[in-house]
Amino acid sequence: MEHTFKAVDEELNGLHRDVATMGDLAVDQLKTAVSAFVRNDVGEAAIVAAGDSRLDEMDADIERRAVRFIALHQPMADDLRAPITALKTAMALERCGDLAKNIAKRTPQLKGPPSPAQADGIRKLGALVAERLAAVIEAYRVTDADAAKAVWEGDTDIDELHDRVFSEILSGMSGDPASIEASTHLLFISKNLERIGDHATNIAELICYQATGVELSDRPKSS
Repeated sequence: MEHTFKAVDEELNGLHRDVATMGDLAVDQLKTAVSAFVRNDVGEAAIVAAGDSRLDEMDADIERRAVRFIALHQPMADDLRAPITALKTAMALERCGDLAKNIAKRTPQLKGPPSPAQADGIRKLGALVAERLAAVIEAYRVTDADAAKAVWEGDTDIDELHDRVFSEILSGMSGDPASIEASTHLLFISKNLERIGDHATNIAELICYQATGVELSDRPKSS
């Protein structure tokens, strides 16, 4: 019986490690996508597309293993939280990868590098989102509910910065009609970054529930 329990723990730990590794890759994808846009580096943007297929493969593998684990071992109550968290976290990370790829795909569509002001806004928002995504992955890695809650509570910072960047882009469009095409790409990039921040918050909620069995209350909103 002890051997069986050990095998189950090893299977679950392996699943947990692979989700954390997937998270590290998603963070790298995000950073590369933002860097490619800011530097107008088409080659760097292409790297993100290649990395996205790897995230898709990892998501499919984790889903298969998590579903198999649940079907085979039929965990109840507390024991069910870990495989469900792994499954849902992998799904969220796959979506983060898709959003990073969408950001990277806009780089070749620009006719030139973004203006310094535009680049600065996206750089700051991208850095904040990457920081929060990395923090929530580390919280997942060690199942730290307090660290996860800190990410959850910081969602308003991302929303507020996104709103500010979004407004600045819109103001630039109204003042320079020739910039409308490029600014439209910027609007989508800003929104994609904000959505990645939402996924980081969702992962934080999953971690807290896994660790404590208690769901967090309604997500904090910016004032």
